[in-house]
Amino acid sequence: MQEAVYSAIVQALERGDDAALVTIVSTQGSTPQRVGAKMIVYADGRTVGTIGGGCYENDASGKARESIRTRTAAIVRYDLSDSLAEENGLICGGRMDVFIEPLEPSPRLILVGAGHVSQHLARIAGDAGFLVHVLDDREKFANRDRFPHAAEVVVADIAPHLATADIPSSSYVVVITRGHTHDLEAMRALAGRECRYVGMIGSRAKVARITDALAGEGVPADWLQRIYAPVGLRIGAVTPEEIAISIAAELIAVRRGVMTHSQGAPLSMRDRT
Repeated sequence: MQEAVYSAIVQALERGDDAALVTIVSTQGSTPQRVGAKMIVYADGRTVGTIGGGCYENDASGKARESIRTRTAAIVRYDLSDSLAEENGLICGGRMDVFIEPLEPSPRLILVGAGHVSQHLARIAGDAGFLVHVLDDREKFANRDRFPHAAEVVVADIAPHLATADIPSSSYVVVITRGHTHDLEAMRALAGRECRYVGMIGSRAKVARITDALAGEGVPADWLQRIYAPVGLRIGAVTPEEIAISIAAELIAVRRGVMTHSQGAPLSMRDRT
């Protein structure tokens, strides 16, 4: 069973899946599992391994999913002789502490568009620990000479590629193509996808036009409200290098839990002036 858990950990880290590891770190008295028993819990509720089953494992699974959402670890104590244990037929009579920790793989950053800002952002984000993937339909821009350290550089039609791409829910996506039409097509292909972060470059007016168009096509309002647009922290950035820094700072803020979706709602949704 432990081998299956370790294999699941490796796969989750490699794929960037949202998951948390639950480990029994101490026991006292009679408990259903010993110290070191482990369980992987995914964001969708799937599990691999066990810490003993029953109501406590179910409760730990719920807390693990909350840990995934908040990106924070926790130690939880279970008294196996309390009233809840009696109601569920558990007669262990002991106590156990479990450590719940969200798995933190190197986050995948997908740069949709390979222009000057993306070139600088790829370098900065790579240095900050992101696995950078670049997508553009122009080989002149999307190539290894411009993105030597990217994990992947793809030359393909943007919207069709995004529509079928395997994009884990832990991914960060920045739409930064060469124009309004390509941005709209990219956002349309991404619409409804669950990602840790979806950002789009552009002025307030451009963001408003694109989000209005997507809303008119039936894209759910709650998904549109989670877009970070215009992308990047407001630091007065002007040059491609400065814009890349502002975007990288926002990515880090989201990764570290300093910035939430509500803070990053599109300006078009919050302020159309």
